[in-house]
Order: sequence, then C-alpha cells, then structure tokens
Amino acid sequence: MNKKPQPTGGLRHVALHVKNLTECVHFYTELLGMKIDWQPDADNFYLTSGGDNFALHRAPADFNPQPHQHLDHIGFFLATREDVDEWHDYLKSHQVVIKAAPKDHRDGTRSFYCADPDGNVVQLIYYPL
Repeated sequence: MNKKPQPTGGLRHVALHVKNLTECVHFYTELLGMKIDWQPDADNFYLTSGGDNFALHRAPADFNPQPHQHLDHIGFFLATREDVDEWHDYLKSHQVVIKAAPKDHRDGTRSFYCADPDGNVVQLIYYPL
C-alpha cells in the first residue's frame, strides 16, 4: 500500500487560454493591479500579485470552449469587507461587466462577480480570517 504524500503547498498557479490577450493583460494589470512577472514571448504573460502566478496564454484561432466552460470562476481575496464595494464601483466605472452585485454570504464573506475581457468570471471576495 502506498503512503499518502505530504499535503500540497496550496494552489498558487492558474493558467488560462484567452482570445483577447491584450485586453486581458490590461484588465489584470492596469485594473486589478497584478504585475508582469515574466513575458517569454508575445503570446504568453505570467502575472503575479506577490505570492501567486497567473498565466495568460494566447488561445489558438480555433479555440472555442463554448457552450460549457470547465472553469467556473477565479477569485481574488480582498483585505476588508468595504473593499468589496470599492472594487465593484471602481471596475463598474471602467465598464467591466458585472455578473453579480456585492452581497454578504452566510459564511461571513462578501463578494461580487465580474467578467474579464474574454468572459472568464472573476470573483473579488473578502474572507474574514
């Protein structure tokens, strides 16, 4: 019988294929504040908020994940409950599509959902420690 390995260090890397690469890089860097950590070529960007790695890869021309996408959403943690509403108003003022308005959840979190320029759903969430 195989012994189970030690637990993982957690999820720190996500990679997405996107058709609107330039617009997505702008969304995640200029609007959400991520930094470009590495850009090996014109088709690949590796972004970070400090302790994570988020890769955007230019999707092939025939890329079509519709009608169903495997990824439901990605989430970004916020420091305070008030940050949720501030981020909502900020992104809305930049014409970002809001998928669900800010709301409190039964577990004490507060969040809202928006869409990046490729239609990927992004949650901004306050999670009390």
